[in-house]
Amino acid sequence: MNKKLGLAVGIFLTFIVLVSVLFHYPVQIIDALTLKPAPGFDVQINPWRVVFEPFMGLLLFLNRGLYAIDEMLLSVWWVVLAFAVYTLYKWFTVKDAEKRKKFLLSQLVNLPIAVGLWFTYFLVMIFLSAYLPANTIENKTENSILVTTHSHSQFSHDGLISQDNLMKWHKYNNYDAFFITDHNNHAKTLDFVNAQRKGEIVSEPLVMGGEEFGGTNHMSLLGLKSYEKTKGMTDSAAVAMVRANGGAVIINHWFDGEHMSLEYYRDLGVDGFEIENSATNTSYDRNVYKKIREFCEANGLIMNGGLDFHGYGNVCSLWNAMEIPGWHDMSQDAKERAILDVIKSKDQSKLKVLLYNDRPYYQEKNLFLMIPVHIFNYFRTINFWQILSWAAWALLFVFVKIKISECKKEKVLFNANNMAAILGVLGALFMLGLGLFYYGETFKVAGSDNDIYIEYAELLFYFGGAFLIYSGIVTWFRLKKKKA
Repeated sequence: MNKKLGLAVGIFLTFIVLVSVLFHYPVQIIDALTLKPAPGFDVQINPWRVVFEPFMGLLLFLNRGLYAIDEMLLSVWWVVLAFAVYTLYKWFTVKDAEKRKKFLLSQLVNLPIAVGLWFTYFLVMIFLSAYLPANTIENKTENSILVTTHSHSQFSHDGLISQDNLMKWHKYNNYDAFFITDHNNHAKTLDFVNAQRKGEIVSEPLVMGGEEFGGTNHMSLLGLKSYEKTKGMTDSAAVAMVRANGGAVIINHWFDGEHMSLEYYRDLGVDGFEIENSATNTSYDRNVYKKIREFCEANGLIMNGGLDFHGYGNVCSLWNAMEIPGWHDMSQDAKERAILDVIKSKDQSKLKVLLYNDRPYYQEKNLFLMIPVHIFNYFRTINFWQILSWAAWALLFVFVKIKISECKKEKVLFNANNMAAILGVLGALFMLGLGLFYYGETFKVAGSDNDIYIEYAELLFYFGGAFLIYSGIVTWFRLKKKKA
């Protein structure tokens, strides 16, 4: 058994080395308009991610997929398929009829646990990605600063992150400044902005007032100073309010619905359009992309990237690099004016949309078959230290496995069935803990339109509770049986 395990691990590590060396794909920061590497910007690899590479690397890679949520949902069928293949393999290789019967029964019991563990993994990727040590950008330029014009706090109806944590998240991802653009409200945002201007919170990154206005199309109203409410406003009235504040207007993810024509928004007097948006999918029909780009170039409108971060979803993969000399010597108000001037000047040479690129482009079709392709592509991107991390953890696994196999008591206790059930209990407790945290956050956003906290809390309580009962019963029976 130990020889077979050692051989399997050796083959696996050889596969990793060969793929990463022979088919290497460089991870880099590219310009969204040229799709070429952006000079002066590099990828900053978090050392904690490298240390725990086998546990975090693939997870974070899948999270950055062009259609990440759809692909993660489809991945459950690969879990079921792998489960079925393993079951059939064991069924045909075990000769004893009684052992085959017991094995099949245990696999039927394990199937709900496997699906529950997949759901736990899905939750970690979607709801905790903001707090994982992901790779980010390194800015080596002299005059470029990194900005996002589109982000949401818990005071959006669909936001799951506090303003303080939103600032920390932007700081971690090396942003110099960001706008909070909560849906159809900006009073809480202005309170936060004014607190920074008064020195009551940290001064970096710079936070600025904005709002995602839900008119005929979502649009970012940037540089807001007044507490004027936008409810019931027409598109033209909203744009006029922004101009009165000295701000700028960007049309958000127009490609998601195309509610009114591009010409309508040009005539409305907007400053530009999002050419990329990374809220759920970082890619969309390239023919539509070409249409937006050609229209902006022909009409002198600026193109930017919409991070559209809500506190969950994809890890950071998009930045706007603005050319602003003397940034560090400016006052906070001067910095905000300089950012707004870049947008309102509509000079694309002063604004680059940067993307984190770690895989070849692919279209939204056959996503089910893309799951194994992503795994292959992940191993193409890793470097020497990441390979070393995989090797170290693999050898540690072999060592622990051998030690357990040498002791009959531990071998019985730590077999695959028992560990699956125990992991199920831990996964269920994680769901309940996350649900409890979300429930607690509902009191912080009382009076706002945010109802996503309570919705997710209820979902996690129901699913986590059912999973805990099931995996708990299975764990109890299996451990009791082994003791007997």
